[in-house]
Amino acid sequence: MCGIVGAVAERNVVPILMEGLRRLEYRGYDSAGIAILDGKVINRIRRLGKVRELQQALDEEPLQGTTGISHTRWATHGAPSENNAHPHMSGQTIAVVHNGIIENYEELREDLKKSGFEFESETDTEVIAHRILLHLKETKDFPAAVRATVAELEGAYALAVLSADDPDTIVLARAGCPVVIGLGIGENFVASDVAALLPVTRKFMFLDEGDVAVVRREDVTVYDSDGKEVARPAKESELSADAAERGKFRHYMQKEIHEQAAAVSRTLDKRIANGKVLDTAFGAKANKVLDKTRGVHIVACGTSYHAGLIARYWIEQLCKLPCNVEIASEYRYRSPVVPEGTLFITISQSGETADTLAALRLAKEIDYISTLAICNVPESSLVRESELVMMTNAGPEIGVASTKAFTTQLAALSLLTIALARRNGLEEEQERMLVTQLAEIPGLIEQVLTLDSAIESLAKHFADKHHALFVGRGVQNPVAMEGALKLKEISYIHAEAYAAGELKHGPLALVDEDMPVVAVAPDDELLEKLKSNLQEVRARGGELYVFADPRVQFGDRVGIHTMKMPVPIQDFQAPIIYTIPLQLLAYHVAVLKGTDIDQPRNLAKSVTVE
Repeated sequence: MCGIVGAVAERNVVPILMEGLRRLEYRGYDSAGIAILDGKVINRIRRLGKVRELQQALDEEPLQGTTGISHTRWATHGAPSENNAHPHMSGQTIAVVHNGIIENYEELREDLKKSGFEFESETDTEVIAHRILLHLKETKDFPAAVRATVAELEGAYALAVLSADDPDTIVLARAGCPVVIGLGIGENFVASDVAALLPVTRKFMFLDEGDVAVVRREDVTVYDSDGKEVARPAKESELSADAAERGKFRHYMQKEIHEQAAAVSRTLDKRIANGKVLDTAFGAKANKVLDKTRGVHIVACGTSYHAGLIARYWIEQLCKLPCNVEIASEYRYRSPVVPEGTLFITISQSGETADTLAALRLAKEIDYISTLAICNVPESSLVRESELVMMTNAGPEIGVASTKAFTTQLAALSLLTIALARRNGLEEEQERMLVTQLAEIPGLIEQVLTLDSAIESLAKHFADKHHALFVGRGVQNPVAMEGALKLKEISYIHAEAYAAGELKHGPLALVDEDMPVVAVAPDDELLEKLKSNLQEVRARGGELYVFADPRVQFGDRVGIHTMKMPVPIQDFQAPIIYTIPLQLLAYHVAVLKGTDIDQPRNLAKSVTVE
């Protein structure tokens, strides 16, 4: 979602802020802005569009100062425009950048109008700036004014605030949205993401829910939601400053597709040994929790939700346990019935997905035996608030359309499945066989990536299309769902996925020569049924694009384009492996379409609002 970068230093902070914004571009945004304190004057520049437009404005009208905040905005209130871009100001005294949504902003806005405040934007954020100035006039204390303001706010927010009356200070506040403090020597920094600050520090402090922090050059003071001064530990990040560079690749998404073999290897590393899955992979107390688990409830959003759907097949088949999978935004607004012995699992790349975090917090009030987070960001809120944690170790994922995060989530879920199945009748030799198949996956991914050029040629068939269907059977149905999501995200082709057996119940009405149908066809027990479903497509004149096991024969027929996998794939490996060509197809179609692949329109990487 939106990106925040701030700094308090003895040097000019403008280059630091701009580099930080560039490192947060992957999050998705529509405008960018910066506010710099020069003495007791706040200078602000905002631009609609990309960070490069803001940089061009700075080149034409340079700013300089030792304290500043900056922002990339993803629109929630008010259309993308320069007036709605952050930072927002109240007079010449207060400047604010904000991630999140203030739900009671209209009420606060009306009250401020009665007090004589005028508004220049349609945003909820401008309300915050005016409320802080209102309280500052009463208290004459900048941090106290921010604390008084956040006490009035309902919703989710991460705030960074400047005051012209306190020129060497940034005040932060968080509730529901992440913000971190980067610790330096004689200088300190703030950001919504560790990656933004890696060029200047590796040492970070993470705020808890409800915290307000006062950040100065020489010190940081943190107050909890009760206004009590508290200590928050500093941690060293393991990420390197160049971890998020594109290297030889044209796009981050392309790079991340090709990183998947190494990423899955990291997920499996030190978690399997001697033909067994190690329980310690899920946390120190995992052994006792898994022993008591009699059912699983998975909650996630988007791509992570598709990973959960695949895990349901594995858990029910191999563990003989009930598994419910739910979209986080829906889970929050019903009254779930929780059978005894149910383990609650959240899945998220960023660990800051607002709906998933809210679902976790709700689940902790319900009678689950424990909570387990499967996540890629060790410093995230989801990880810190869950009882058990399994890191996917995918490394930074910059492209908005998730690739390696998905396959590493599946690798993590496969390990969990085996650990649970061992407690529910899986024999030692069966576990050894499954673990061996998992260990083979990185090598299989490398082999499937050799199809890249062939899939690039296949993508030409989609370049002039406006719609596509994806189909699969059994565990491959969620794989098809993920393939459709990738195509629509980055190529803007309307794509939907169906269980192949459902085609005759409505979707066949859409099929003609302009509606390509993509199918995944491993050599499994549902293959013959899938073939029958695909014949229904051909009978209606539909063009078929089938990714198939090399042992599968579809015949050399007009209207059927078969892409054979390089080697046979085992059932347990198939969901991960068959995902790869669908990612490549989406990528190459998007290249032909000329879309913004890493930052597709209207989307954000980390969805920190409801």
